Amino acid sequence: MQFDVTKSLSRVAMAALATGLALALTACGSKGDGTDLPKGEPIAAVPPPAAQAWSDVVSEMPEDGMRMGNPDAPIKLVEYGSLSCPHCAKLANDGMPTLISKYIDSGRVSYEFHSYAIHGIIDLPLTVLVRCASKDAFFPLVEQLYATQDQWIKRAEQGNDQAQAASSLPPGKRYVALAKAFGLIDWFAARGLPEDQAEKCLSDASAVQKVADDTQKWFKEDGIDSTPTIYMNGNKTNIFEWAELEPALQNAGAR
Repeated sequence: MQFDVTKSLSRVAMAALATGLALALTACGSKGDGTDLPKGEPIAAVPPPAAQAWSDVVSEMPEDGMRMGNPDAPIKLVEYGSLSCPHCAKLANDGMPTLISKYIDSGRVSYEFHSYAIHGIIDLPLTVLVRCASKDAFFPLVEQLYATQDQWIKRAEQGNDQAQAASSLPPGKRYVALAKAFGLIDWFAARGLPEDQAEKCLSDASAVQKVADDTQKWFKEDGIDSTPTIYMNGNKTNIFEWAELEPALQNAGAR
């Protein structure tokens, strides 16, 4: 049922996107091309910087990605995920605490996240807002979005009529109006992002367009057509569940 609600949001006002996204074939949770992951020898833990945990080390990456953990970690995990995708939420809710405490904080694994606007009508403002706060707030906000996804999607659905009205606004006002219609401004304000700061970020049409352009590139040039899409050390996997990802990390040497 959650998946149907999310799809309905993407159909509410497609005219509001005006970004040229050609994502008709994209799907939340559909299978991608997998590769056999090589088995690695056990990797020793890497001490973090003084007075820090590796999960405190957050870096901005190209194409609007954010990385958590040891920049030189021997196992590099990269996820392209939609913030409105229930399969991505399940992966995060099932595995993120263990991924951080057992694998990232050991220095063996780094984790990079790229927000993929598979449901553009809501993923575009969501992506701008998670990047609007400080970089240290990025991963906690993503985790909280996934943890409360059922709640804020239900609230967003109540704003469908207002979202339709927002579709006729110019880009500098459109995404502020969409975020308000979906209740996102209030959601982020409750977690420390001031309303005026949120509106300023959403008023930057170039920032919204950048999210759309990145998603378009990943779809057209990199063949990423589903979420979550996970890479491990550059290899595209067909992993969608934490129950599959943890053994793959151990197989790669995080043991």
